[in-house]
Amino acid sequence: MEKVTLYEIKALYRDNFRVTGYRFGSGEKAVCILGSTRGNENQQVYCCSQLVKRLKALEEKGRIAEGKEILVIPCANPHSMNIKKRFWDIDNTDINRMFPGYDAGETTQRIAAGIFEAVKDYSFGIQFTSFYMKGTFMPHVRMMQTGYENIDLARQFGLPYVVVRKPRPFDTATLNYNWQIWETDAFSVYTTNTERIDKVSARQAVEAILNFMSRQGVIRYPGYEGYLSRVVDDSQLATVRAQAAGFFECKVSVGDQGEKGELLAQILDPFDGSLRSNILSPVDGTILFAQDEAMTYDSTALFKIVLQEEL
Repeated sequence: MEKVTLYEIKALYRDNFRVTGYRFGSGEKAVCILGSTRGNENQQVYCCSQLVKRLKALEEKGRIAEGKEILVIPCANPHSMNIKKRFWDIDNTDINRMFPGYDAGETTQRIAAGIFEAVKDYSFGIQFTSFYMKGTFMPHVRMMQTGYENIDLARQFGLPYVVVRKPRPFDTATLNYNWQIWETDAFSVYTTNTERIDKVSARQAVEAILNFMSRQGVIRYPGYEGYLSRVVDDSQLATVRAQAAGFFECKVSVGDQGEKGELLAQILDPFDGSLRSNILSPVDGTILFAQDEAMTYDSTALFKIVLQEEL
């Protein structure tokens, strides 16, 4: 294992800003895994830390394939992580909306450019990322329909779902999108949480990535078969929104199978505790995402449900 500085900005009054990576093996740039680009993505950093430990042990046993290189970057935004802010504190910009970057631009554009220069030539790119809303997910793989996506490869992670969606305008500045455009097979891996560490789903995600790398001939690893992933697109996802503001009391868990009309949650008046709204499932399906904040607001997305397959 080699610890390397991939990008650095010199500072006048504090330690320099550094993006650090861990390199395993040597030769063809096979797989790059990136953890957090945002300061609150603790689970994503934790997943990478566990992957570094596992790859170090595999390398010591000679199980990295000859002529293959793996790069793990736990955190692309250590400054925001240190001050516990999701985005860059000076201008509130998101590094994962700055790719491929601009080396003469604003700070986050320059960071994105430096990172992209280090990761753009790998055959496979895997990013641990997070949803824009706080909540809990079933572990799954996401891809954008760029015309370069490889769904068969995404299924080789062995996670329950592969979610494929059409890119929106701002998605063209994400790492996943630009990886694909530059002919890297790119995948986003979602685990259950963002700010809290969930060791169970982190272990599931790490195993999925090790299995994927084994199936691509990058490592020798006796993994498990995993799930036969179901591929779903936006048309097969139902969004359930709040019909009132108040305290959010969830009645189901992520991964539960629900029926149309089933009670998913209740919204209570925050002052007198009275019932303001019952949230019922509009479809039969599996809970993919559930919001987990105590307070919710009218029209907030509370659940994402994968529609039940028709027999």
